[in-house]
Amino acid sequence: MAALTSLVSYSSGSEADSESDSEDCSAHLKVLPPGTGVLRVVDSAPEVVVKEDVETGHHLDPYVKEVQFNPTYETMFAPEFGPNNPFKTQQMAAPRNMLSGFAEPTHINDFMFEQQRRTFATYGYALDPSIDNRETSTKYIGSVDEAEKNQGLTVFESTQKKSDKRKKVKGSDASNIDGFLGPWAKYIDEKDVAKPSEEEQKELDEITAKRQKRGKQEEDKPAEEKTILHVKEMYDYQGRSYLHIPQDIDVNLRSSELPEKCYLPKKQIHVWSGHTKGVSAVRLFPDSGHLLLSCSMDCKIKLWEVYKDRRCLRTFIGHSKAVRDICFNNAGTQFLSAAYDRYLKLWDTETGQCISRFTNKKVPYCVKFNPDEDKQNLFVAGMSDKKIVQWDVRSGEIVQEYDRHLGAVNTITFVDENRRFVSTSDDKSLRVWEWDIPVDFKYIAEPSMHSMPAVTLSPNGKWLACQSMDNQILIFGAQNRFRLNKKKIFKGHMVAGYACQVDFSPDMNYVVSGDADGKLNIWDWKTTKLYSRLKAHDKVCISAVWHPHETSKVITCGWDGLIKLWD
Repeated sequence: MAALTSLVSYSSGSEADSESDSEDCSAHLKVLPPGTGVLRVVDSAPEVVVKEDVETGHHLDPYVKEVQFNPTYETMFAPEFGPNNPFKTQQMAAPRNMLSGFAEPTHINDFMFEQQRRTFATYGYALDPSIDNRETSTKYIGSVDEAEKNQGLTVFESTQKKSDKRKKVKGSDASNIDGFLGPWAKYIDEKDVAKPSEEEQKELDEITAKRQKRGKQEEDKPAEEKTILHVKEMYDYQGRSYLHIPQDIDVNLRSSELPEKCYLPKKQIHVWSGHTKGVSAVRLFPDSGHLLLSCSMDCKIKLWEVYKDRRCLRTFIGHSKAVRDICFNNAGTQFLSAAYDRYLKLWDTETGQCISRFTNKKVPYCVKFNPDEDKQNLFVAGMSDKKIVQWDVRSGEIVQEYDRHLGAVNTITFVDENRRFVSTSDDKSLRVWEWDIPVDFKYIAEPSMHSMPAVTLSPNGKWLACQSMDNQILIFGAQNRFRLNKKKIFKGHMVAGYACQVDFSPDMNYVVSGDADGKLNIWDWKTTKLYSRLKAHDKVCISAVWHPHETSKVITCGWDGLIKLWD
């Protein structure tokens, strides 16, 4: 810092004054020659501030953006040297000892601070921290009215008052073996039995009596079976019934050869109407396909002609609730029906007589005869209680149970020359079983898999088409490894929530399926391209079946109660 210099001018005065002044400043003054009229005084040894007292540590230029050393916190936030900045705001000029401001140690502990902070956040008031509230008079900040209303209760005190826990019977001493209750101790005010009043007891008795009566009726009396023949003569002039395969039509229905080339169906050529509610499933007569069996939610099963007049031949009545599934035996002389009344019934296709009934008190979701000729007396049914139950028609008894699924069983499909069968379930898995062995030898379940409530085997027996609930048709190999064919995934339809039946064309060129919008979708097998989409039904198109001897005939059924033939 430069030395201080002072200039003093004296006016002409007395010599005494000048002498006294010169004596006082004799140590620090240099007197100029007389006659000049001006006296200049220079302080040769001024008192200066020591540099170390002013500048502690390194000075940081506020305009420098890079620092070549590690400054201390005090250095970084030390005041700037030089004159004060007149443009600094009050907040900027305020003293700070931390980034957010100036903090002082106080007498309040962490718990009290958190208590007041939470109280302020919840109720809007807190004790004034600037006053020592240990005194008798307390002062609040924030919502003072709310504080007076709550009598200044903190958030902890108010919650403690509300949650008065029920007391348990004492018995927590583990050394007392007989009297130790532990966590199983009852509450002091707990009652073992809640006794209803007399009026409530009467109502409960009436309800239980009705339920028992209804249950007995359902168990003791299955719906009475009867049949209605809709044609005048059951037999023709040669004594043949409608089971006889017609030979006076364009197609040879007795042939075992499949059509070489199939074509896309274009238009609707016939409608079978007779069901009063939605149709659940349709099945063609084995091998020939000259008859069509349909089951419906109106509890009835109907048999229709596919050729000639296409009449309704017979109605089978015997279920008290909607019929879910139907299945022919190999010859087509008998068929099984599964309904929501918990009964499976075996019918004679020709006479309409109900031969026998089967039940295990659970709802059957699907039913299949064993396709082997020597096992036509055996059938399996997928039940709502996660089991696949095997019955013997001759004895009417359950002979085997396959109990490995974790959800209701939706489909059963025989593969590998009928030595094995594949089942799908609501547990989103696919299991493969050896016949008569109640342990699955193959279990397929991926995290990305959805449930597959409809499965169809291809005509060549190599592939399983599974209707997946993520709006896809997945193809699994039906021989040995049962692997998913990732190259063949059919998309473009909306089926989520509905078990729409899938089918193949006889020449394996096309895949057909209904969907939730009532449309019939047809894909190319090789390219998985969606070729055609026809508006088939007003509601869900639940099933689509390609006739095994026709090049372009497809039968669909829907929840509008109609069955349609397309060509």
